[in-house]
Amino acid sequence: MASIAGIIPKGKLARQEAGWFYIFISPWLIGFLAFTLFPILASVVYSFTTYNVTEMKYVGLDNFKELFNDKLFYWALWITFKYTIVAVPLNIVLALLVAVILNQRVPFLSFWRTIYYLPSVISGVAVAFLWRLILNPSIGILSYLLTKVGIESPRWFWSETWVIPAYWVMGIWGIGAPMVIYLAGLQGVPTALYEAAEIDGASSWRKFLNITIPMISPVLLFNFITGLIGALQTFTTVYVISNGDGGPNYASLLYVLYLFKVAFRWNRFGYASAMAWVLFLIIVALTYLFLRASRSVVYYEEPSATGI
Repeated sequence: MASIAGIIPKGKLARQEAGWFYIFISPWLIGFLAFTLFPILASVVYSFTTYNVTEMKYVGLDNFKELFNDKLFYWALWITFKYTIVAVPLNIVLALLVAVILNQRVPFLSFWRTIYYLPSVISGVAVAFLWRLILNPSIGILSYLLTKVGIESPRWFWSETWVIPAYWVMGIWGIGAPMVIYLAGLQGVPTALYEAAEIDGASSWRKFLNITIPMISPVLLFNFITGLIGALQTFTTVYVISNGDGGPNYASLLYVLYLFKVAFRWNRFGYASAMAWVLFLIIVALTYLFLRASRSVVYYEEPSATGI
């Protein structure tokens, strides 16, 4: 029996395949154009206007000039960097530690992997309410446990000093996603390297430093970059816990929360769009710098001469 490709001319078959391809991706394509690309392009236009839903007036670079004279802008940036500079390394280290443990032969391995990953799929709103209860200085379980060992519980989310550390602690809840990626990286390390190191008498610590870390360095870089981008855009948990105010006394006014207030409470969509593009440029710059700095420390396996 002749094949379909033999009956239909190649050019016509290629056009049919292309047509079906666009039909199948059309839901995603429409969603991307309507809810991603159009808002991005619109925000570029809005950033040069005083758009507030009812009217729009072109003002050139006035929004950006005002932005760099806005004390709350600098304060929100400082609070965001303060949160990020601890939250990202802390999550990387803890996720890697858990991944290394769960890469061993431990009892009920699948159960433990599921338990550690499960929190990362829970809604951010639910997580915020849960941790607001856990860290409640009066009835929270963590406060109760600290009291039992003779330590006075901080006021956590209700203290200017402790509110950002409270978000650091809460961030540990989401280490499941990077942990799974680390597990994939760890299982891709050739066992022959460990066997050769054992023959040379290397300790477990030396094998970890000299084999595991270099071999999974691309995974470390990936989790670092994605974690950095995610931390700089933190919004949901802070919005829910602080009731959208970034309190107490603006001590948790992260950048995206401030952007949200400018746009949806003060109806200054042009100014908020300018803020969004400044954050975008900051993220692009930091990503570029870290990617460039990582060239000498990240190991990428060269393809073999046979191409296999």
